[in-house]
Formats: sequence, C-alpha cells, structure tokens
Amino acid sequence: MKDPQNFDTAIIRALQVDGRASFLDISRELGAPRATIATRVQQLLDSGTVRVLAAVDPSFLGQRVIAHVSVVAEGPVRVIAQHLVRDSDTVLVSAVGGDHDLIAEVRVTSHEELHRTLANVRRLPGVAKIDTLVYTSVLKGFFISKYTGDASIDAMDTRLIALLQADGRASYRQMAAEVGLSATAVRVRVQRLLDLRIIKISAVEARGAHGRQLSMGVGLNLNGGHGEVLEQLRNSKDVEFAAETVGRFDAVATLVGRSPAALLDSLEELRALPGIKRTASWSHLEVLKEDYARRV
Repeated sequence: MKDPQNFDTAIIRALQVDGRASFLDISRELGAPRATIATRVQQLLDSGTVRVLAAVDPSFLGQRVIAHVSVVAEGPVRVIAQHLVRDSDTVLVSAVGGDHDLIAEVRVTSHEELHRTLANVRRLPGVAKIDTLVYTSVLKGFFISKYTGDASIDAMDTRLIALLQADGRASYRQMAAEVGLSATAVRVRVQRLLDLRIIKISAVEARGAHGRQLSMGVGLNLNGGHGEVLEQLRNSKDVEFAAETVGRFDAVATLVGRSPAALLDSLEELRALPGIKRTASWSHLEVLKEDYARRV
C-alpha cells in the first residue's frame, strides 16, 4: 500500500457513493484484497473517522426549501452554535474562518417557515448579522437522492429506516431480527426504498481540525455561460457538495483535501474556469453537527 491516506480516501469515496457496498465490490474497484478492505473499513468505523447511515430525501419529507445560513457573531460563537445544533431544522452546523463565524444548513417545508427560522436565529444573543442563500438545485450531495415520485411507506418501512439511520451497514439478518421479518423480506423492502430514492445510504467523514481531511466552503459568482462550471462541480473528486443558489452567490461548494495546499490547488482549478467571475471562501474549523437523520 503506497499511500495509506490515499487508500483510505478511495475507500471512503466508495462508501459515499454506496454506503452498503460490499467488501468484495470495493476490493474489485480498488484492486486490493477483500480482507484488507474489510479490516480497514471496520477500523475507519470504529475510530469514528467515518459513519455510514441512511438519510431520507428532504423532498419525501416535504422539506422543499433548503438554505445556507451564515452568521456573524458579536463575541464568542459557541453559545450561538449550541442553539443551532439543538434546532431540528439544521442538518449541518460548522464553526468557520472567514467573513462569517458560523454556517448552518437549514431544511424546512416552506419559505414562510424559513422566514420564521431566520427570525429566531437573528434573535439569538450574540448574533450580529446573518446572510442567507436558498438552494435552487443541489448539483452534488451524498445525502440528496432526488426523490420525485409519489410513493408511500408503511410502519415496517419506517422501522427499517430508523435502523438504517443508526447504522447504514447493518446486515439484513440483524435488521430482520429487530423487526420480525425474514432477511429476504428486509432486503426487498430496503432495495425498494433505495430504488424509489426515498432514502440514500452514504458515509459521513469527520472534517475540520479533528478530521482526517480539511474542508473549505466556496461561494461562486458566475457569468451567463456557466455550464462548464456546474459540470466541474458535479464531477470533481475534490468537491463534496455543490448547489446552485439565490442570494449573494450563484453557487456554493464544499472542497475537501488533506492539506491547505491541496485545498488551494482545488480552489485555483475552479478560479481558472472561464465561467467564474469571483470566489469567496471560508475554512471549516470545527463541524459541530452533521446529522441527516429525520423522523419519518
């Protein structure tokens, strides 16, 4: 194994694409022994470097408004952050370095609910200012499955989703024992939930100062012909998340890298695209909440 960190990155990327990918499938993709993959995946899970879990698509839950909220604090940010972490509308809260002090991703059912949520944030002690971007299209996101159907689920499906939200790699036999079905019946139900894009099972990697990788948020102002930029955001291995937005930026993205130099290289690659007029960036210092599990 020439570079253990690159090897881990490849494993994590495979789990982000498919959280339930078998050790055999990952070993074939990476050209490594199955036993090596199995051992390393377990080590990554046990150490807390990676969590594999299921998330219900926000559209299925009726959360059709997703916003990126940036907070400027008058003083220390941890008290504000604690309020945001406890808010059930937030799936991500991070202390950042840059023009703002905290960022949060908020998912709600309507623009009216978003206005109420933002008003509550403005009233928090220590909040000097907030800036809001509304996502118009999520270009890339490991926990966005793009549900567009009109499917329904029953109580048994709900129980299985809850189990997968706790452990996305729980075996069918383990789940069967919990819910009183056969392993085959559980497999059929889980596959239906995946096929209908009701849930997505992926990996969450620890980020920031305590993580294996660093991450950076980037706001992009684009010119009229920005198809190449959006395609780059979708396809770049260094872009973990990207969305088109309405607000002070036309798009936002999250870059990941093993070092500040790697992040700078990725940022420079974006800046070189002809469709980008301007960029602004912020460093994730500590991710305080990343929780996509929602009660169905």
